[in-house]
Amino acid sequence: MNAESVTVIGLGQMGSALAAALIDRGHPVTVWNRSPAKAKALVERGATLAATPEEAMAATALTLACVLDYTALRSSLTPVAGKTLINLTSGSPEQAHEFQEWAHAHGARYLDGAIMTTPPGVGNPDLMFLYSGEEQVFQAHRATLAALGDPILLGADPGLASLYDTALLGLMWATMTGWLHGTAVVTADGPKATEFTPIANRWLTTVATFMSAYAAQVDEGRYPGDDATVDVQIATIDHLIHAADRRGVANALPELMKRAMVEARAAGHGSDSYASVIEVLRR
Repeated sequence: MNAESVTVIGLGQMGSALAAALIDRGHPVTVWNRSPAKAKALVERGATLAATPEEAMAATALTLACVLDYTALRSSLTPVAGKTLINLTSGSPEQAHEFQEWAHAHGARYLDGAIMTTPPGVGNPDLMFLYSGEEQVFQAHRATLAALGDPILLGADPGLASLYDTALLGLMWATMTGWLHGTAVVTADGPKATEFTPIANRWLTTVATFMSAYAAQVDEGRYPGDDATVDVQIATIDHLIHAADRRGVANALPELMKRAMVEARAAGHGSDSYASVIEVLRR
């Protein structure tokens, strides 16, 4: 079967990586960017450069858009009736809802997406690309989307991809900052970051099992403290704060976490599991 033709709007680092991955997998690709010079390397690899975004979208049935923000998106695109637009621009769930309405008003089909990797990871089948919106659109173009990474449809609500994206980035920042804090504490006594990190990575696999168990508690709103209670966690985090302080490491992160635990205890969750902290966060 012939590979689907695709238009890519926006040729920053990510947009260029999207176009390159499609070209590498045999898709005819049309590209457009405000600065045509950014298309040079892709044109040399076989892409067709359109003079305008209207020309680019008219060239194929499917357009992928990945630009700086929604302001740039609106100023760059005029959806073409009967065409499909898959938006991979980062934004909020509310913006995704608004843009779907805008696309539909122009007669275009719409799918929202989120790229869960950096440009060098585009094309890796193990890395996630999240989508939300019309299932028919997703299924019709799934084979093409698989050229970019593992395509996952979250549901019909077009805001879900952006919602998951922002939540997962928060998880990434919290995890990486926790790792950096722990690394600062450990390396203060001599061990190297490269010695500590394999142990930290192995620990994260255990943490993942805690998360899976706690997810059911969150959904049920019941937090049995049969593994470790909030009271125990408060006592334990004091050890981290003390060790970091003695080694000249800033404690803003663990102090923030302790404050949430203390609030959970004050709300009656001292004998509950750590998952009960979500009740404080939800307020």
